[in-house]
Amino acid sequence: MRYNVVLGVLGSIFWLLAGFMIIPLLVAVYYGESLQTFAIPLAITVFVASLFTLFFKRKDEEWNLKEGFFIVAIGWLVAAIFYSFPYMLEGVPPISALFESMSGVTATGATALIDIESHSRSLLFWRSMTQWLGGMGIIMLFIAILPKLGIAGRQMFRAEVPGLQEEQLRPRIRETAKILWLVYIVLSISELLILMIAGLSPYDAITHTFTSISCSGFSPYSDSIAAFNDPMVEGIIMVFMFLGGANFALHYKSIFSDRTSLIKDQEFKFYFAIIAIATLVLAYMLFKTEVYSLADAFRYSSFQVISILTTTGYATADFNLWPDSSRFILFLLMFIGGCAGSTSGGVKVVRLLLLLKYAQKVLFKVIHPKAIIPIRFNNKTVPEEVIHSIVSFMVIYLMIFFASSTLLSLMGMDFVTTLSASIATLGNVGPGLGLIGPMASFDSIPDPGKLVLIANMWIGRLEVFTVIVLLTPAFWKR
Repeated sequence: MRYNVVLGVLGSIFWLLAGFMIIPLLVAVYYGESLQTFAIPLAITVFVASLFTLFFKRKDEEWNLKEGFFIVAIGWLVAAIFYSFPYMLEGVPPISALFESMSGVTATGATALIDIESHSRSLLFWRSMTQWLGGMGIIMLFIAILPKLGIAGRQMFRAEVPGLQEEQLRPRIRETAKILWLVYIVLSISELLILMIAGLSPYDAITHTFTSISCSGFSPYSDSIAAFNDPMVEGIIMVFMFLGGANFALHYKSIFSDRTSLIKDQEFKFYFAIIAIATLVLAYMLFKTEVYSLADAFRYSSFQVISILTTTGYATADFNLWPDSSRFILFLLMFIGGCAGSTSGGVKVVRLLLLLKYAQKVLFKVIHPKAIIPIRFNNKTVPEEVIHSIVSFMVIYLMIFFASSTLLSLMGMDFVTTLSASIATLGNVGPGLGLIGPMASFDSIPDPGKLVLIANMWIGRLEVFTVIVLLTPAFWKR
C-alpha cells in the first residue's frame, strides 16, 4: 500500500467534495438563509484538500487492487463525515448528523431527523443532492472527470461497482463512467421537466428528481410522496424509480445501439416479473382485508412495491399500519433490490436469479449425478467462480444482517424494528417497520445502534466485499 499515492488521490476527492458544497451555498443565498451552514464546511474541506494536495503528490500510474479498494471505501467514509458538518451546524447531534449524511451519500434514505420541515430549504436541498451524487457514485464521478486517470481508475471502478462482471461500454474505464453519468443526467433532466409540467414547484421537482432516479428516497416532507396526494405525480415517480432500478448500461444500449436490450435481458425480465407478481399479491391482500378499495389497493401497492424493491423508500401511505401479511411482502422485497448496474441497493435481482438456477441445477444432479449442467445467463455460460462468488456474497451478507440485528436487539429494541432496521440499512432501502416506519424516524434508535446502522449503510452501498476486505489481516500484509 503506497500511502502517499492513496492520500494524494483522497486529496483530489476532497476538492471534488468541496466543489459540490458551493451549490447548496448558492441555494441558501437565493432563499436568504444562513450561509455559515455551508460556508464553514466548505472552508474546512478546502483546507484539508489543500493540505493533502500540498504534502501528498498523486501519481497517474497503475494502482494495485488493494489501493483501489482502500480509496473507494475510505472515500465514501470521508464523504459522509465531511458532508455531515452542515447538519451539525443546524443543530443536529453529531451521531445523527453522520447517520443522515451516510444515508445520503449511500442513497439509503433512512432519516434521523425528527421534524424535517423545520430545517432550512438549502439543507434539505443538500440532503437530496447528496443522494443524487451517491446514487450513481461519487467515486464514479471522480473517475469520469479526472483526466489521465487511465488504468488506475479501473481498480476504483471495480471496487465501487462490484458485481458479476465489469460492465465496460468503452475500452477506457473513464469513458464508461462518463457514459453512465450521461445517461443518469439525461434521465434526471427528463424527470425534472415532467414533474414541473405535472405542477410541482421547481424546488420540489428538483429535490424529488434527485432522490427518485437515484433510488434514494429522501423527501423534504415528513409525509414523503403522500404529501402531494396526487396520482399523476406518483405515476411519474414510479416510472423513474423503475428506470433507476434497471441496469444503466442497458439504458445506454437501448438508446444508442439495440432498442430491445432491456426486454431481452433475463435480469430485467425477472425484475419486471417480481414487481408484477408482488403488486398483484399485495393489492389482493389489501383489498381482501378491506384496507382500500380495489383501485386504491392497486395504486398504493404498485407504488410501494416499486419503491421498496428498488430500495428508494418513498411512501404514499403509512404501510407500517397495514396488516402483517402485507408488511411481510414488503419485508421480503427489502432483501432483493434492483438490477445490477442500477442506482438501487440490495442483493440485486441477478444474484437471486442465478441462485435459483444453481438450486435447480443441484436438485437435478441429485437425480442425475453424472449430468453436466451449465448455468446460462443471457445465452452465456456462467463460470463456476461467479456462482461461488455469489454464494460467498450471500453468506457474508446474511451474517452481517444477523450480526447487526443481534447488536440492535441487545440494545432493547423490539423484534420487528430490529430486523427491519438491519435490512433497511444494509440493503440501502431507507424506512423499515415498527418504530422506524415510513412516517417515522430513526431518531428513536440509541446512538450505539445508529453507529451499527451507519456501518450497515456503508457496507451495503459498496456491496460488502469492498469494505469487509479491509478487515482481513491478509489485506494489510505485504
